[in-house]
Amino acid sequence: MVSLFAQELVPVDGGSAVKFTIKNFGISTTGTFSGLKGKILFNSSDVAASFFKVTVAAASIDTDIKVRDSHLKKEDYFDVNKYPEISFTSTKITASASAGAFLVTGNINIKGIVKEITFPFMVAPINDGFIFTGNFKVNRRDFNVGGNSFSLSDNLSVSLSVYAKKD
Repeated sequence: MVSLFAQELVPVDGGSAVKFTIKNFGISTTGTFSGLKGKILFNSSDVAASFFKVTVAAASIDTDIKVRDSHLKKEDYFDVNKYPEISFTSTKITASASAGAFLVTGNINIKGIVKEITFPFMVAPINDGFIFTGNFKVNRRDFNVGGNSFSLSDNLSVSLSVYAKKD
């Protein structure tokens, strides 16, 4: 098991990746968000006292197609002028039976709409910090991101690899 006593950590944007995958016309389209910031308090011996409070910059969306990125920043999708951040705040963390594995429940806030999600994550020491990895799925329409579409899937997968170190 990872030995990680109560430490206040900050996510490091440069060493982290927030990726998503969604089907568009039946083809997997990927993208990323950056501008990661926040606070993580994690204690593998007392996970109930641990928490995550992190954000990414909505305007940082990058799908490698500038025209699409500009469209996604507009009101009908992420409305980045009105809602500049996407956030996640944990409400409960529990240990899993597997070494270094945990389950987190928390609130994701996209466009001012808050939904509870639960997903597994792993933690491992790396360099002078820790890497937190996990995956979850969301329905974009739960957050009024885009409208009815025959070509764009409602569901997308999010993959997290968050590098955090002591402040």
